Amino acid sequence: MTFVTTLTLTSGNRHVLEDVVGDIKTTAERKGAELKGPHPAPPADYRVPLSKRLDDGDSFDPWEYTVYKRTVRIVGHDGFARQASQREFPDDVHVEVEVEQVTNAGR
Repeated sequence: MTFVTTLTLTSGNRHVLEDVVGDIKTTAERKGAELKGPHPAPPADYRVPLSKRLDDGDSFDPWEYTVYKRTVRIVGHDGFARQASQREFPDDVHVEVEVEQVTNAGR
């Protein structure tokens, strides 16, 4: 049985996100882990209306921001997957970890 660990990293700061993903990729290459990705998703643009008061018509310009997303899959190499998911990430990078157990066909 093989475990596939999927790391989904999101951030509003693209440069910090790329640095984190690049570091994971470099470490995987150095340790010989099978890494698929990083797979970029199209950036998501958000727009949040801001009001000065509760009255209608009195508001600030909306707050606009972009969120960038990268997905990395680690096949096997459980020790490296654990290390990659438990490392210290910058405050502006959000990480979601999903572990899936894959069995061979015929078992």
